[in-house]
Amino acid sequence: MSGHSHWAGIKHKKALVDAKRGKLWSKLAKAIIVAAKQGGGNPDENIRLRAAIDEAKAVSLPKDNITRAIKRGTGELDPVELEEVLYEGYGVEGVAVMAAGLTDNRNRTAPEIRKIFEVHGGKMGQSGCVGWNFDRKGVIEIDASAKGEEEMMDIAIEAGADDVVSNEEVHKITCAPEAFDQVLSFLEKADLHPDHSEITYVPRDTIEIKDVNTARKAMKLIDALDEHEDIQTVSANFTIADSIMEELENED
Repeated sequence: MSGHSHWAGIKHKKALVDAKRGKLWSKLAKAIIVAAKQGGGNPDENIRLRAAIDEAKAVSLPKDNITRAIKRGTGELDPVELEEVLYEGYGVEGVAVMAAGLTDNRNRTAPEIRKIFEVHGGKMGQSGCVGWNFDRKGVIEIDASAKGEEEMMDIAIEAGADDVVSNEEVHKITCAPEAFDQVLSFLEKADLHPDHSEITYVPRDTIEIKDVNTARKAMKLIDALDEHEDIQTVSANFTIADSIMEELENED
């Protein structure tokens, strides 16, 4: 019986992994569809499409899925009508949350997102309720080993970016949305290949969470929203105190 229970546990964990991978693949396919629709299906001429394809390949999205997503974006195959959606709300302790996504059925997605907020102790609000505290920005992340901090700053500013924040792991470049493709193209010509790039919402100011239970709840809300297949990016105006983050990491 114990062997059976062990196998059942393995199957359950595998099902969870497969489900998460399926949702991630769905997100990436949508990003490819939109990029192809906006800039054409040739990745050599569409930098945003090329970046979306690279990110999809990094998590093993099958080649056939990528090709199909491109053709759907260009209208060659089963065109998909995706519309942008933006949900605003509050998490624990009044944390402000922005969740941006792409959906083919707004009437399905909105109730599901509202439920996620409620289950995790938050509340979805009206349009504009927290958006005033966020700026829409292009965000590009490059491995810190690629360049030194000062050199990366010089390259990014020359590319047209607004700022670079670096740590031991990553250079995070921010730019205006309208400069996003230009910055990506410049970095590529400089042989710098992003690990991740997106247009998202960046908080103007943040609050620091210093309680482990509050931090745990806030992170669970963000994770749940991020796992929804229609949500592309999630932003929130909180940071977690280093000591609390260490405690949470030790739990894992």
